[in-house]
Amino acid sequence: MSEPLTTPGEGFHPHLGDGAGHPATPLRGRLHHIRADELDRDTAQTGGMRRFAAVSGTTVGSEKLWMGQTHVAPSTSSSDHHHGESETAIHVVSGHPEFVFLDDSGGTPQEIRLRTSPGDYIFVPPFVPHREENPDPAEEAVVVIARSTQEAIVVNLPHLYVLGHEQD
Repeated sequence: MSEPLTTPGEGFHPHLGDGAGHPATPLRGRLHHIRADELDRDTAQTGGMRRFAAVSGTTVGSEKLWMGQTHVAPSTSSSDHHHGESETAIHVVSGHPEFVFLDDSGGTPQEIRLRTSPGDYIFVPPFVPHREENPDPAEEAVVVIARSTQEAIVVNLPHLYVLGHEQD
């Protein structure tokens, strides 16, 4: 029941290939197949992790979406950061990464750790400072990320703070 892998110029729109006799097609006039070994390493980075772009304005001409992978090595924490105006959805593929942020809904800022497993999802609202940690001493954590902006906005921070209390 599984479909065979596609090759450029084949599949839903074979007439959109890059072959001779076919005019060049704008990025937004066709489907794009981004292979796992074609992920773009030239994306915004945070210490302690590696980000790879699959879908972005640069790779496929997206205007409202960025999607890619993040890898966090064993026994590693990322730097504190936020993603600007971008909403971020995270799907845990492997490992047990932890997502850390500060919450002051109880009146006093408290560090919250969301411990995840493969198959879990995390939502990060715009501008919320956080970090990713991989406490496992042996296994790399891998997540798939989707953002509501065409590029991976990353603002590295000196420390975590509660959104709205940047000066505290």
